Amino acid sequence: MPSYLNHLWDLTLPHALRLLGLLVLVLVLNRLLRAASNLIVKTAIGPGRQSQLREQQTRALAGIAYSTGSKVVWAVAVLMGLHEFMDVTPAVALAGVASVALGFGAQTLVRDVIAGFYIVFEDQFVVGDTIQISAYTGRVEHLTLRRTVLRDDRGALVTIANGEIRTVSNLSRDWSQAFVDVSLAPETPVDKPLRALETAAAALRGDPSWSQALVDGPRILGVQDFGRTASTIRLQVRTTPTRQDEVTRELRRRIQAEFLKQGIPVSSVQRIELTGVSHSLQEAAQPDTAS
Repeated sequence: MPSYLNHLWDLTLPHALRLLGLLVLVLVLNRLLRAASNLIVKTAIGPGRQSQLREQQTRALAGIAYSTGSKVVWAVAVLMGLHEFMDVTPAVALAGVASVALGFGAQTLVRDVIAGFYIVFEDQFVVGDTIQISAYTGRVEHLTLRRTVLRDDRGALVTIANGEIRTVSNLSRDWSQAFVDVSLAPETPVDKPLRALETAAAALRGDPSWSQALVDGPRILGVQDFGRTASTIRLQVRTTPTRQDEVTRELRRRIQAEFLKQGIPVSSVQRIELTGVSHSLQEAAQPDTAS
């Protein structure tokens, strides 16, 4: 073999070996990234819609994590490969400046994406859940890494950036709870109303059309408040998620019917509010309950 070929071989062999080692390292790192991203996936444990949506969301999140990590690995590998043949310091410096500029311009976007990642990864809520975020309460219609879209009780679609979410209340997990307060005339003994309330609660528990919506109760907690104008008895009921409003409406209807049936009076206190007048005139307009 001519001497110039030997010299060329001596020059290219180390570079070729280093490039080959770099390629093997990239492939190994990509395998590790794939295995790590698969740990994010929450496999559906049942045929339920929410469980299936949870799996789809985590799979999408795993795909984004793997794709981002893989691109970073390949970019670093390309720069290291080019370094075998040329000085890449200016390119690295330029890329660094561009990354800093892009980072400053996309701070809000990055914050939203990171917050969205934690929402999905920690299973805070999924599409279909009813949640409360600040002053907004509604059903989650759409969820991405950047935003959460709610359908509120007016039917409006409310879009909230994930980075703006500080506290979220999930109203669709496990069970919901509500309290029903019954006001009685202050001179009414509570024994008879308590028995009437228990009758109404037992009737609701025994109704097959409503018992499936109940998790616990209705149960009578006792006298919640006692004053000159009214005595208040509180009931507690736990229901399947998001059904507390319809259950409490039915419970109030049954309580009213039972009270009318047994002739039990309720509080007759009325509240009068006057607008645009002084506080002294408002006090004078209130009924005199002391006499």
